[in-house]
Amino acid sequence: MFQDRLQEAASRVQALLADLLGAAVQDDEIARPEQLLSAMRHAVLNGGKRLRPFLVLETARLLGGNEEAALRVGAALECLHCYSLVHDDLPAMDDDDLRRGQPTVHVAFDEATAILAGDSLLTLAFDIIADPRCGLNDGARASLVLALARAAGLGGMAGGQMLDLAAERQAPDEQAIVTLQAMKTGALLRFACEAGAMIAGTDQQDRQRLRRFGELVGRAFQLADDLLDITADAATMGKATGKDAGRNKATLVSLKGQDWAEAELDRLVAEAVALLEPYGEKAAVLMEAARFIAQRKS
Repeated sequence: MFQDRLQEAASRVQALLADLLGAAVQDDEIARPEQLLSAMRHAVLNGGKRLRPFLVLETARLLGGNEEAALRVGAALECLHCYSLVHDDLPAMDDDDLRRGQPTVHVAFDEATAILAGDSLLTLAFDIIADPRCGLNDGARASLVLALARAAGLGGMAGGQMLDLAAERQAPDEQAIVTLQAMKTGALLRFACEAGAMIAGTDQQDRQRLRRFGELVGRAFQLADDLLDITADAATMGKATGKDAGRNKATLVSLKGQDWAEAELDRLVAEAVALLEPYGEKAAVLMEAARFIAQRKS
């Protein structure tokens, strides 16, 4: 059931993103330059598991939230995630030529276009949530915009990327690695899970429970990613592997070893699953999602 729901979510998000990134000029837009739009579509409509939107949809579904609103918030989150990948891949950052098995945006187009495509996807994310077509009231949309901004910016993903770049020059200790990974990777996954509760308008207990669930799966996602960087090949991953070691970048895997990392993944999944037990069978898909994140092979 989990794989079916993941695929269903990916298909729905893909269709909405294709529509949002269509050629039709929207109200108050002046024009949509063809090259910029093509680069944005290249960055977004190139496959991917759509895990973050899936988590928005499933957490909202768990709590009875508006499904169409969750779909739009999920699409917005995917735009923001893809912006981060476009910029991470640039020569000044991680300098990657391959993403999801396709040439990265700056390779397929050029660096200036890639920068502008990332800028535009970041902005579009907030456009999608702020738009009344999102289907939520003004207060709910404003709260989601604020939460996503905090997850994505200085104190979240972008700040984590800065810490990650600094880690190439001076090896961080264990707590510093945990902090940078919680920001760079975990913040958007935490938002994905908490957003479902915000869309549903549930009480603080549900929101805090799903926020914590998101933190745990965020840690598991990054730990699994670090393991895959040393165990998987580029063809399987759809991107370069072995880059952490090549840059002398400290990770929890390099610091504490593969056996520790595998045991820690088991612990994180167990805690995440236990958090959802009060919801009973309704949470079965999200429980499977936690296991999938920890055990994924690509």
